[in-house]
Amino acid sequence: MRPASIPFLTTLIRLSLTWCAMLLLPILGTASPVPVAKNSKTTTTGVQVAVTAEMTGAGMVSSGATLPPIPPVTGSRSKMVPSWGKPLPYPIMIADRRNNRLIEIAPDKTILWEFPSPNLKVYRGNEDVNFSADGKQLAVSEEDNFDVHIVDYEKRALTWTYGVPDYRGSGPGLLNYPDDAHLLADGQFITADIRNCRVVIIDPKANAITTQWGTPGKCKHNPPSQLGHPNGATPMENGDILVTEISEAWISRITRDSKVVWSVKAPNIRYPSDAFPTVDGKQIIVADFWKPGRVVIFDPATHKITWEYFVKEGDGMLDHSSIARELPETGDILVVDDLNDRVVVIDRKTKAIIWQYGEKGKKGFAPGLLNYPDGVDLDVFRDWKGALKK
Repeated sequence: MRPASIPFLTTLIRLSLTWCAMLLLPILGTASPVPVAKNSKTTTTGVQVAVTAEMTGAGMVSSGATLPPIPPVTGSRSKMVPSWGKPLPYPIMIADRRNNRLIEIAPDKTILWEFPSPNLKVYRGNEDVNFSADGKQLAVSEEDNFDVHIVDYEKRALTWTYGVPDYRGSGPGLLNYPDDAHLLADGQFITADIRNCRVVIIDPKANAITTQWGTPGKCKHNPPSQLGHPNGATPMENGDILVTEISEAWISRITRDSKVVWSVKAPNIRYPSDAFPTVDGKQIIVADFWKPGRVVIFDPATHKITWEYFVKEGDGMLDHSSIARELPETGDILVVDDLNDRVVVIDRKTKAIIWQYGEKGKKGFAPGLLNYPDGVDLDVFRDWKGALKK
């Protein structure tokens, strides 16, 4: 997630997409994109983007930690492995954006798993990450690399890519600032393509878009045909999708067959980021990507706020918080505090920060440090507690 004011850094395109794809596909290891139906906004070429030092971040880095053996998958989202309890019941997978890596942290802050960038041309700026339904794959989005990926957890390998690194566009095989990434129960991949003002569902086997909500160039709230800069597309337990739009803070629940169940504005939110359902599925939790940041839980039926976190100064102040999630079992709140370089757990009752990974305002890739963390998911699939004998 990036502020809306950040300019588009582009240069004139020098190569056709066809030539670019021929060059990149041996690296990406994917099939050539299957064309989708064209419209007046669809082109067959992308626009090359100038890569800045900020976009490459710290480069190809690793914590250097010795990683423990990976335990087998024995849990699921509906039947989780044994909990670690408070303050953090399960290990978390963090998309550590400017370190260009994924890193999994245990509640006791042991580094369990790490995936540094294998190639900065193809993989950099990972900003959202979520486990597949079986816990064996990771869906990853990279806004300013203009692509999305699937990473095999056990092999620590990049297995699929959609989008052309450093090229933006709305035509076949192209994305423009894709944010959020989930693998759906049927194996398809969903992402919010912010600057194309659309949400797309992609079949990784065919490399083809099978569903599109929103229309490139028509950026206003009128779902499902038009969307105002969506930055979140979160699957719900029954298969519906929770779509977050930056413009006017709209959040909509849309079925897989493109029917809008409801659509409401998030209360007290300036810049909504990646709304999620609460654990019981009845309410919505959303972070405000602003300074000071804010977290709101509200009932979409009544529009009433039932819980809120907002601290204007001091250590508790959030700075562009991109994701907030209600933790299972404890009910506490997990927050990615992007520009404070940390991930925190906030006690639901006291509103005190009771767990933190990363140091506020201190960037780094050594154990205990992060560099612009931007995404998180819970590993409820592996009994790391038992494996580590904790």
